[in-house]
Amino acid sequence: MDQYALITGAGKGIGRSMAILLAQKGYNLLLVSRSENDLIALSAQIKTAYKVKADHLTIDLSGAGAALRVFNWAKSLNVPVSILINNAGLGVWGNFDELDLTAQTAMMQVNMNALTELSYYFIPVLKSQQQAFILNVSSTAAYQAVPTLAIYAATKAFVLSFSRALRYELKDTSIAVSCLCPGPTDTSFAHRAGMDALADLAAKFNMKPEEVAAIGIKGMFNKKAEIVPGFLNKLSAVAATHSPKSLIERVTAGLYKH
Repeated sequence: MDQYALITGAGKGIGRSMAILLAQKGYNLLLVSRSENDLIALSAQIKTAYKVKADHLTIDLSGAGAALRVFNWAKSLNVPVSILINNAGLGVWGNFDELDLTAQTAMMQVNMNALTELSYYFIPVLKSQQQAFILNVSSTAAYQAVPTLAIYAATKAFVLSFSRALRYELKDTSIAVSCLCPGPTDTSFAHRAGMDALADLAAKFNMKPEEVAAIGIKGMFNKKAEIVPGFLNKLSAVAATHSPKSLIERVTAGLYKH
């Protein structure tokens, strides 16, 4: 197999687990993350264990022009990319007016702009493949407003809405678009978001990144529109969709109280 998958946020957590799963299936990998050490270690592990190619690019997707740099890097390698997984994401916890604005705009850049730009740049490449996939990673936060995670939840709602619209636009092409919406997952995300105070609560509901990744990859290959891993997460997504918004906002505000 001479097919390639490009994964952002590949150094840790769900992205790392997805990379390993695709390597097991024989896919060569283009790994993107802001952590050089994580990428070096993962690339070496994958090459040794699965005998596939694994190139990597260290880049912060919150930087101006980062998505275009990723695309140009992939283009320079002249390889057949058939899977794009937009997994990189940032979160910042706290009241909107009390958080650093630069950190919040960086979150918007990574979660929305970079994902959108990468999709735009790679769609012509993916259309040239007999079968191709885009998997955008959102969150169960996409299904409701979340006080103290106001911008994060809004960006994830964007990802879900964008993915569904893009899926429809591309339905007559070779590209299948899916959106993965995980709930709490045992990764370093909560720590980076400054949510250590909620660690005990999260531990009660956390899924393992390997499990989330496996469900996401399976759903992608099955061309599912929305993939929500875990029964409780599915239940919460349905409840958020069908319950009064004011009620859901009170509940989430209580859970994520800063």
